[in-house]
Amino acid sequence: MLSNKTWSNYGRHIYHLKKIRSIGLAVLIVIIAGVSILIVSQFRNSLKNERRDILQVWNEGNYELVYEMSKNALLENPLDYFLLTIHGFSTYQVGISQINNQNMLKFINECIFSLRKALLHKESARDGRVYYVLGKAYGNKGNEYADLAVKYLEIANNLSYNAADISEYLGLAYAAYGDFRKSVEALSNSFVPGVPPSDTLLLSIARSYMAMEEYNMAFTYLQHCVDISPDTKSVDISRLMLAEIYMINGDFDNAEEQFLSIINNSGENAEVRFQLGELYNLKGETTRARSEWRTAYRLDPSHARARARLNI
Repeated sequence: MLSNKTWSNYGRHIYHLKKIRSIGLAVLIVIIAGVSILIVSQFRNSLKNERRDILQVWNEGNYELVYEMSKNALLENPLDYFLLTIHGFSTYQVGISQINNQNMLKFINECIFSLRKALLHKESARDGRVYYVLGKAYGNKGNEYADLAVKYLEIANNLSYNAADISEYLGLAYAAYGDFRKSVEALSNSFVPGVPPSDTLLLSIARSYMAMEEYNMAFTYLQHCVDISPDTKSVDISRLMLAEIYMINGDFDNAEEQFLSIINNSGENAEVRFQLGELYNLKGETTRARSEWRTAYRLDPSHARARARLNI
């Protein structure tokens, strides 16, 4: 049998072993915690540096590189709000720079996907930038997405996001949606005192008024475009619409004058010649009308309405 002394020595030995193990465990925990803090710190510094680099490239206007950088970064952090938004913004910029419509839509769809994911974050609730770019992206997808363009642009507007072109984009979206009254209202907010309005703005307002059959208001904006625009194409479009208004009002002489002004200033045009034929037909001058339709067909053999008038 073991003596009491032996048991005492054994107990002290076990006690020391437990103490050593406790100390070792505590040291191990401290080491693990320290390593974890170091890893997290390095990770945060890495993210901070990554974001700083992406923002620097963004500020330089190199959107293609921002697109690639953010796309690669999202592979490791697919739900990061900053990366989702900057990727969406850069993808939009790359998309609208595409010449090919199919390529443009590919980037626009990627932009929408990224920004819709960003909307899952609470941070997006007050971030007008996300709704603004999302609205513009839907606007670029076509008229069938006009309701979504209106929805997100209105949210951006209500968040008081300060973008110079938001009213114009909103007006165009309302026009595509078929709400021409709100289109005019939004487009009118695009005017800046002391700054000449763009041709696009004037023509867009005129088209909305034409759609509402408020021809006098449309006439005012079209004539203004003719008076101030240095762009021949915009002037020609304005004169075509002015001629349409004159024809609706039965003022054939002024309508003819608009058509001839386009030809004199810009050269022969199949559509203008076709419209001249329509004008002469309304006046009962069928011989002159067919002559103009033949000229339109000669200038553009694919002109469907000229072909129909000539039974070709």
